[in-house]
Amino acid sequence: MKHVISSILTVVLIISTMNAQNTWWADLPTYEGSDLGLTYTPQYSDIKIWSPVAQEVTLRFYKNGTPTVNNSDLIETVKMTKGNKGTWAHRAEGNRAGQFYTVQVTITDDKTMKEAVDIYAKSVGTNGLRAAIIDLEAASPKGWNKDKSPDFQHATDAVIYELHVRDASIAANSGIKNKGKFIGLAEKKTYYRSPSGVGDTEGSQKIKTGLSHIKELGVTHVHLLPTYDFFTVDESKIGDPNYKKYNWGYDPLNYNVPEGSYSTNPADPTVRIKEFKEMVKAMHKAGLRVVMDVVYNHTMFGEESYFHQIVPNYYHRQTVDGKWSNASACGNETASDRPMMRKFMLESLEHWVKEYHIDGFRFDLMGIHDIETMNIISKSLHDIKPDILLYGEGWTAGDSPLAPEKRAVKSLASQFDRIAAFSDDMRDGLKGWVFDAKDKGFVSGRLDMEETVKLGIVAATKHSQVAYDKARWSKEPWAGEPYHCVNYAECHDNHTLWDRLLNSNTFTPESDRIKMDKLAIATILTSQGIPFIHAGMEFLRTKNGEENSFDKPDEINQIDWSRKAKYLKVFNFYKNLIAIRKAHPAFRMTNTADIQQHLQFIEPLSFDSKVFVKAPNVIMYTLNGKAVGDKWERILVILNGNAEGGRFKIPNGKWRIILDGDNIDKDSKRDFKGDEIIVPPIGAMILVE
Repeated sequence: MKHVISSILTVVLIISTMNAQNTWWADLPTYEGSDLGLTYTPQYSDIKIWSPVAQEVTLRFYKNGTPTVNNSDLIETVKMTKGNKGTWAHRAEGNRAGQFYTVQVTITDDKTMKEAVDIYAKSVGTNGLRAAIIDLEAASPKGWNKDKSPDFQHATDAVIYELHVRDASIAANSGIKNKGKFIGLAEKKTYYRSPSGVGDTEGSQKIKTGLSHIKELGVTHVHLLPTYDFFTVDESKIGDPNYKKYNWGYDPLNYNVPEGSYSTNPADPTVRIKEFKEMVKAMHKAGLRVVMDVVYNHTMFGEESYFHQIVPNYYHRQTVDGKWSNASACGNETASDRPMMRKFMLESLEHWVKEYHIDGFRFDLMGIHDIETMNIISKSLHDIKPDILLYGEGWTAGDSPLAPEKRAVKSLASQFDRIAAFSDDMRDGLKGWVFDAKDKGFVSGRLDMEETVKLGIVAATKHSQVAYDKARWSKEPWAGEPYHCVNYAECHDNHTLWDRLLNSNTFTPESDRIKMDKLAIATILTSQGIPFIHAGMEFLRTKNGEENSFDKPDEINQIDWSRKAKYLKVFNFYKNLIAIRKAHPAFRMTNTADIQQHLQFIEPLSFDSKVFVKAPNVIMYTLNGKAVGDKWERILVILNGNAEGGRFKIPNGKWRIILDGDNIDKDSKRDFKGDEIIVPPIGAMILVE
């Protein structure tokens, strides 16, 4: 027994020692000032970093943005002065605009880190290897000070459109001059160009592309995949026809700087800034708000990262045995719960809102961040911009040392302050489990997904008519309010919806797979919560079956605008449904109490052998529009995932048919009186009383 007690005490001592090693950072001072990084004036440039573990910090000034052989462009080397709370600072006299700088930290007499870019840098040279000294104000386009975001009120009013900057314009048929660039998305009146010239269908109608297309579609927010400075694409080779490197950008290098490969001149630190702002300005003028996809959960490198070079180990989490934790599945994870990482995230986000007029953020692997940090961020950003839109992935890609109850995961979304999480319940309920390419969902013929989809319809909130125990994944409501839930069927990850439907319904005619696609988007756009669309969905985007296209060539990722010409009827279906949602508040209630009271599910009864019986794979519900200020007093939504239609029982009334499977008309005059209706196969219906 004594041996057992001794062993237990030894284990406890070891664990206590490990935990002590893992909290070493808590003893470091926290700097509260807001002047980290570069403060530029024509008379001098102040540079300040935080590195409380440093014994000495060397600051170097250079002529060029890219390192030269033996640093032959070195202008000056100085030692920074130690300040309070772990800071080091230097004032460089004179106008330093156009110069570049790096910092190098010495920890002990025999431990000097590598030269690094200041993590607070607001501009950099080619490939982000040196921080740039510039006048940010001078890097703004004409009229920038008058730029104004379009009006927006409630989070549930949003219709989000996810887009990769390069994908939007790089195709030869995009009709966009500045292909793959920020300013390509600022071009107006661009049209699909067929091999023979300007494409047309149905007479002389031109097919709009780029910004004109997005405006025509009618969405409210353009969610841009990472547009900060990322590592993988070599900016020095942009323009070389033989250089084909592509990446989504989830490999962060410099968080506060626009990506250089999307500018027309990556070597000039001001160009990427000005052109990014021109894109934002053009979108705002077109009535579109801009969301940035941000990846604060990991850095491109671990021990080679600029964060680690300046304060080793501080900005990343470690496991109890001192190894780098990897909840991101990218080799490292950042530590949002540590004060200076929290401060960095907050000030970085504030910078994008204030300097670039960004209207929202999507947080990659948000579950790696702690809820407290996310709520602090939300409060601060809402104080700056009350109508900002915040949402993220409510999960991790692996385990984390962060306590489960502290993680910003989907199951704890009710604790979020005005932040939403993606509903993988709705995604997989509609098309099948994302990790099984052949699995079917509600729209593709599976017969046990009704409660899973109903969970999405009520935006994952609590509703007495949803049998959560019968849902396939989440067994309880996870959203406190509808603005906590983002409903979607497709995003940049995994197969496109169109490719997935082909995988799971290989021998189904294309006409029926189009019906499945339409049923999926009809379900999303008539559900409560925040709807989300991946660019190209509206004309059946394909990536030729590629499931993970993060580094695949343009041939896989580019938006092929000929598909809009080919599937124009599908595009118009999406466009008209978006217009209906935006016009009718019944589809975008702002609180759970209204959903509980004014959305009522109906048992789907279909006529079979002289009697009405409960039909599988059909969802029916009514919305009390009048109670929520809608001009449509009562709305009936019918969703049929079956390959057959039929005669269904509905509430008695005088009904007008707005959507009937393939046909949609918001001003429809088609009406009838009664309590039965013929429902089309694989389709949705909207009826208005």
